[in-house]
Amino acid sequence: MTDLLATLSLYLAQTVLSFPEWSPALLSIDFGFIGLGEFHLRWYALGYIAGIGGAWWYGMQILNRPALFGGEAPLGKDAFDDLMFWIIIGIILGGRLGYILFYMVPYQMDMLAADPLTVLRIWDGGMAFHGGILGVAIVLWFFAARRGVNLLSVGDIAGVTAPIGIGLVRIANFTNAELYGRPTDAPIGMVFPEGYVPGSTPPAYDWAADDWVYRGDEVARHPSQLYESVLEGWLPLIVLSLLIWKFGALKRPGLIAGLFLIMYGVGRSVAENFREPDAFVSGLPGWLTMGMLLSVPMWLGGAWLIWNALKPQENRV
Repeated sequence: MTDLLATLSLYLAQTVLSFPEWSPALLSIDFGFIGLGEFHLRWYALGYIAGIGGAWWYGMQILNRPALFGGEAPLGKDAFDDLMFWIIIGIILGGRLGYILFYMVPYQMDMLAADPLTVLRIWDGGMAFHGGILGVAIVLWFFAARRGVNLLSVGDIAGVTAPIGIGLVRIANFTNAELYGRPTDAPIGMVFPEGYVPGSTPPAYDWAADDWVYRGDEVARHPSQLYESVLEGWLPLIVLSLLIWKFGALKRPGLIAGLFLIMYGVGRSVAENFREPDAFVSGLPGWLTMGMLLSVPMWLGGAWLIWNALKPQENRV
């Protein structure tokens, strides 16, 4: 038995997984005649679409049960439909502007100055989650103020449904062979086609040949996209849902929103230790990444929301 285990251990140590060679896009449309280049319907776009649909469905399941809120749901169906529309706007604009402000302006200003239209080409990639969450926060505040509803309760709905989209988009990142992890010799290591990196040479993807580009010097890496899918998406979804359906957490407005922010910040910070940092980001100490840095406001905001929610009702904001 000892010899068998030793042989199996040696085999696993020498084995790495190969990335499944599927196309990162379903179709390609050329908009070159108006200066916008090619449009590629990528898997992460489908991840956003499925995530938004899943969030709407799950949100309605919760809102249809007023008892979860202690007697009355903060939104009806029509209001929730309107909110989801504005959330989509917040995700798109916030995510793109966040990427421009957090990554391109500090580190790729020359690229932005040379081609200002890149701001519009969302389909070429470049969405920052932290920008998206800021965009959604602004939308929630504006919506709650305009409709006269409880901002914290609306934030709770967003907090428990957001992990659905996050989990799906991280899986889509995996199918796109992007945002992969750091090199590893662990059995879970996977060889990604590292030529598929925006701006790399040779070109990231040969659309005419419909084939991935391997440079020949690839190494096994952590499939960190899948780690993030679990830590940032599915784990928070399970924990927050359990707190809502079994322990009545929605009766303390802001608690679920705060826990989501904390859980995402923790999950993202853990995953960043396995994820390959962006090559163009410089000036940070080796133990700190941009993802960790941008998660600090989420930690602080989440801690305040939890503290406020756990106070006696008469003392809450």
